[in-house]
Amino acid sequence: MNLFGGVMPVTGVTYLLFCVMVIIFVGYALGRINVKGVDLGTAGVFIIALLFGAFFYKTLTAEGTGLNDVDTVKNSLKIIENVGLILFVTTVGYIAGPTFFVNIKKNFKSYVALGAIIIFSGAVISMICILIGRVALPQDPKKLTAMVVGLFSGAMTSTPAFSAAKAAVGAEYEDIVAVGYGIAYIYGVIGVVLFVQLVPKIKHANMEEELHKITAVSSGTSKKYKGELVNLDPFGIGVFALCALLGILLGSIKIPLSGQGLAGPTFSLTTTGGCLLMALIFGHLGHIGKLNILPPTSMLKVFREFGLVLFLIGAGISGGAQFAANFHPIYFFFGFFITTGAMVIGYFVATRVMHLHLLNALSAITGGMTSTPALGTLISVAGSEEIASAYAATYPFALICVVLATELIVILF
Repeated sequence: MNLFGGVMPVTGVTYLLFCVMVIIFVGYALGRINVKGVDLGTAGVFIIALLFGAFFYKTLTAEGTGLNDVDTVKNSLKIIENVGLILFVTTVGYIAGPTFFVNIKKNFKSYVALGAIIIFSGAVISMICILIGRVALPQDPKKLTAMVVGLFSGAMTSTPAFSAAKAAVGAEYEDIVAVGYGIAYIYGVIGVVLFVQLVPKIKHANMEEELHKITAVSSGTSKKYKGELVNLDPFGIGVFALCALLGILLGSIKIPLSGQGLAGPTFSLTTTGGCLLMALIFGHLGHIGKLNILPPTSMLKVFREFGLVLFLIGAGISGGAQFAANFHPIYFFFGFFITTGAMVIGYFVATRVMHLHLLNALSAITGGMTSTPALGTLISVAGSEEIASAYAATYPFALICVVLATELIVILF
């Protein structure tokens, strides 16, 4: 492939990396555009990756690139995607680990239960969409299921669910999952951001009064060691790798769901669930003996963002190549109903059944919808970071539930 009129010839991996860097730059530029306090953020990278896949995927397989074999391109994108996935999910677990188990113990009947209700409400709506789709859009049932679980993961803005869905449907349909994820993701982000801004306005809530109603929640801390801990390396990369390694092994364990053993239906946490659970444990423990197993927070934040970007690029390019051929307007409405339905049900349960105060309810909903952008918006609306405690209690459990719900949908349909 010759760039800039043949002045700059690039081939093979160099060309692929060139495209990746272009997508990152343009994607972040798009995500930076702010309209009345709302922006796409990292989602801009995914949109550009989808567009690149839709319009320029063939350039990756063109003669002269060194990647003219379709399988080589797919495998290369899969490597980018999986590396990003491991970085992102493991980091999320590490960050949530120090408070996760304490919050589960103290708040299970409220925030944690609410997270499960929100996720499984979205899953039930997704199942209804599959049934409607079988009537309205006669097609391969497995293809429809792959599309809807993609819609579900996008509607819940959940990268771990996206990954779990791709693994659950198999290689033949994983690009369809990416299409569904892309269709539903944008409203999944914007819808929750708008929801947490509009509800207080509709209720004419007084933010000062609502802040006074919030009950402080103990965040908890990881276990401490009296003495100097040993760091394997200055940045914590070594212990991060150990955690990811154990998570991959844990996620590979398959549990038979019938009397047919491994030949029949099986359940596994996959790389997503395995790395998330192991990182939660590592983050909670903090150390093993004198060995510090908790990387610095600054490094974790970088890994989380970089991992998310790589994952969205790898999945977005592959999905974009299938986007035009598999898009249908009804899929957008499916995604809209999944996001809106889960939020409304969650809000009703939080305020009418659990009797949570407004800001606690909205914070827990952002956690149940796994929406970090919406939490940031809510903090701005409330004018205080104290509301994040409900999010912190709900978010990690919602991540686990959304992975399980995704696999449940695939098993049932």
